[in-house]
Amino acid sequence: MRQDDSAWREQQRHAVRAHAEAEARRRAAEHAEAAELVAGFVTEALRRGLRSSRLVVRSYDGRARYRTPLTGWYVDQARLRAIDTSGRFYLLSVPASLRARLFGAVPEPSPAPLVIGRGGRDGESVPLRDLLDRRLEAGNSWT
Repeated sequence: MRQDDSAWREQQRHAVRAHAEAEARRRAAEHAEAAELVAGFVTEALRRGLRSSRLVVRSYDGRARYRTPLTGWYVDQARLRAIDTSGRFYLLSVPASLRARLFGAVPEPSPAPLVIGRGGRDGESVPLRDLLDRRLEAGNSWT
């Protein structure tokens, strides 16, 4: 029985490892595709002459806004997601802090997802391509 248990555990470990590796490959492929979409957006935004603006981040609770050194384009109406002029994707929320209030905040870029809002509580999701196309179509009148 012990040998059977040991073989079963080894099979389970192997299956878990294989599943994790497959998930990592899927995620890497998704991020690479999204990075291409973001790069294409920046190229097209510059070609169309879309005005970039200084990006602002919000605290997680939404009560405070902090300046950043980033310049780019908000890509959603809530101004929670943006792309900087270098083609990096940002989620524009940070922890509230006195330091950020005094000196501003520098959010870290994150890999862009292919579907914005996937798995969110409100059930609303939109493909990244559609979101970026809408932003380009809105031009400089984006509010």
